[in-house]
Amino acid sequence: MSKKNKVQEMEENKNQQNIEDTVVENKTITEEGDPSEELVQEEISLEQQLHDDLAKEKDKFLRLFAEFENFKKRTSKERMELFKTAGQEIMLALLPVLDDFDRALKEISKSEDKELFKGVDLINNKLRETLKSKGLEEFKVKEGDTFDAEVHDAITQIPAPNKKMKGKIIDVIEKGFKLGDRIIRHPKVVVGN
Repeated sequence: MSKKNKVQEMEENKNQQNIEDTVVENKTITEEGDPSEELVQEEISLEQQLHDDLAKEKDKFLRLFAEFENFKKRTSKERMELFKTAGQEIMLALLPVLDDFDRALKEISKSEDKELFKGVDLINNKLRETLKSKGLEEFKVKEGDTFDAEVHDAITQIPAPNKKMKGKIIDVIEKGFKLGDRIIRHPKVVVGN
């Protein structure tokens, strides 16, 4: 072998040895754990933890916001309902007065004093219109209507005068009223059976 070949061979062996040493060093570093890799892993886990915490806080915030919106809607609805039915107690107290007006008009109409009837009727109409403007409505119930237990109060049942009147209203004892959509007094009726 020539000298030149020997030198080349020695250089190749040296290069091969360097490569093997580098592989061994890298393997040792990997086994021991590269400090820069650990820092990267810590940063990633810290970043992930912060991201998770942020997501939890956002979720809490959204839930709290939704709960507050529901609270606002509920209180607004309750307030509107309160305004609608605020006069319910007064209306209930005035219903017997309306009944007395009806009875008084019935009796006054039997007398010959038409001016007295006109005066009482005028006051009655004024009171009814004022209450109507505040939301009070009278149920329109008449003889022959079908009895509905949800709407009517049956005072008594009597034998029906004919087959068509079975389950129907025979007589209206007391008028019913509602305030807005709410029934404040059910009409009292006699039902045929």
